[in-house]
Amino acid sequence: MSPTVVISIMIILIILLLIIGAPVKPTRFIAHGTVKLGIGLLFLFFLNVFGGAIGLHIPINLFTIIVSGFLGVLGVSSLAAIQIFLL
Repeated sequence: MSPTVVISIMIILIILLLIIGAPVKPTRFIAHGTVKLGIGLLFLFFLNVFGGAIGLHIPINLFTIIVSGFLGVLGVSSLAAIQIFLL
């Protein structure tokens, strides 16, 4: 497919979505999950920045982001405990 066809289809879908409206429940669920994952990513980033001084490094990958995002501070602390005591 040419780029103009792809862009045209995307524009038509966006206009159709604006006219009809997005379903509220799934959109809210996806947005809420995305925000939680973003917060989990920030938790891990700051833990790696400040934990680097004491030699604590947790790799940032999909699994650790999901754990820290949905479990919050307890998830980050459990990942740190696993890193310190088991690995």
